[in-house]
Amino acid sequence: MNTDWAEVYRSSYQEVVRFLHRKVWDEDRARDLAQESFARALESDPDDPRAWVFRVAANLARDEVRLVVRRKRHLSLLKVEASAAGTSAPTPDRELEQKEAEARVREALDSLGERDRELLLLWDGGLTYDEIASRVGLARGAVGTTLARAKQRLVDAHDALEDKDAALG
Repeated sequence: MNTDWAEVYRSSYQEVVRFLHRKVWDEDRARDLAQESFARALESDPDDPRAWVFRVAANLARDEVRLVVRRKRHLSLLKVEASAAGTSAPTPDRELEQKEAEARVREALDSLGERDRELLLLWDGGLTYDEIASRVGLARGAVGTTLARAKQRLVDAHDALEDKDAALG
């Protein structure tokens, strides 16, 4: 099958950028990743080129998010080290409590299904219900209910982790 990549690019580029922007929250980076998505997709001749480009874009966005998370963790460690050198450092007990609380929230979020996690992160990122519905493929009217259920599952997962920690401690 011969794919007219120029047409796929013209008809899909802006949508791919919007899709990526909602994943990485940086418009310039979303444009760069969109370009990379099309460049990588050129190496293939898929049956559905548009879907293939979005699949490549989703994989690149996932890799980008992982990279950003690693960088943020590294920067957080640097900030902790810098504040430890300063005079206004939090007490070690308070710092430990904060890290444990953050770890429990991350672990609870990680324990959710991908759809719940994405819904919560999109909502936390400030997207409207219409934008969330468009992004995850829900009817606008279903976003509120689905989001409320995802929030409840997050609370339940967090509570279960706290109960587990209390039982061990």
